[in-house]
Amino acid sequence: MSVTFAKGFMAGTVASGLKSSGKLDVTVVQNTGPSDTAAAVFTSNRAKANPILWSMEAIKDGAARAVVLNSGGANCYTGAAGFQIAHKSAELVAEALSISAQDVLVCSTGLIGVQLDTSKLYPGIESACGQLSSDGGADSAAAIMTTDSVPKLSSVESAEGWRIGGMAKGAGMLAPALATMLVVITTDAVIKNADAHLRAATAISFDRLDSDGCTSTNDTVILMSSGSSGVLADPIKFQEALDQVCMDLARQLMKDAEGASHEIAIVVEGASSEADALEVGRAIARNNLFKTAIYGNDPNWGRILAAIGTTGAKFDPYDIDVEINGVRVSTKGGPDQDRSRVDLSKREVVIRVGLNAGTSAATILTNDLTKEYVIENSEYSS
Repeated sequence: MSVTFAKGFMAGTVASGLKSSGKLDVTVVQNTGPSDTAAAVFTSNRAKANPILWSMEAIKDGAARAVVLNSGGANCYTGAAGFQIAHKSAELVAEALSISAQDVLVCSTGLIGVQLDTSKLYPGIESACGQLSSDGGADSAAAIMTTDSVPKLSSVESAEGWRIGGMAKGAGMLAPALATMLVVITTDAVIKNADAHLRAATAISFDRLDSDGCTSTNDTVILMSSGSSGVLADPIKFQEALDQVCMDLARQLMKDAEGASHEIAIVVEGASSEADALEVGRAIARNNLFKTAIYGNDPNWGRILAAIGTTGAKFDPYDIDVEINGVRVSTKGGPDQDRSRVDLSKREVVIRVGLNAGTSAATILTNDLTKEYVIENSEYSS
């Protein structure tokens, strides 16, 4: 139920040896058409990996026939040779599938500054192209995992007869401007304005993940349409379905965040603008004192208010309501219900902030800061 759920897509995956574990690490997803409509959004980080530099040019015509992805190395800050590797990867896929290299997008994930071993990568790409199958979606999702504990898959089938399937990887460095992720979404619907659809979906899903305030160099979200259902999708219904898939994958990314013991939804309401609501939500999500308090099952609402006070949003700091898991712990500049009533023993946490300054709202997804997160990110390359 992943990228090959939609008709007109095949995937092939191999273990090329890029990962020391010997697990799957190279995958190719092919769009067999008839449509080659595609769109992509990339990290806003100015430090962009070589695959992004290639793909940003390749997607300019709004078309793509395939994407090749590897784990086991980010191919970032690897110099001119690294860009040639991205280029060659696209050429190998193009040759195997009898398409143009400009119709092949490239994605990589792993350590920055380490040159990919082409003696493993190139044969792996050729082998993956030789194993393309309409049943290959699950293996494809497994191949792009790094610190992920599970593959992320999602799908929707419409009443009109078209489908959307998607896969994602990501478990850390989840911050606005996509988060550290690779996402491939496929559909057999006939669609127009693919870029607008994708940007609208990412704006309310992946762009609102904020695990640790760190933005990666390789973040890529791709949408490809084969049009093989033959059904022209209603734009509103398609957007709703695409939003659903993106939100589902975003929540799976947050659930699998490195070392997390709590998944936190920060709901900011009563803001003077959506931008203010987002600014406040992100300030709370990036506050390490707040995040460690949640890790310790401590409903320390003072840390929430202190984080809000660092923003430039419009509000009266003494007219804010704070609710934690359904218990309003603070209102109008003072304490409200006893914080001992807050239950933080479960994994899901909802922080609700009322700014009482307008009618706009936004939700940011984050997680707590744990000892396990520190250990994993200090020993990742060892």
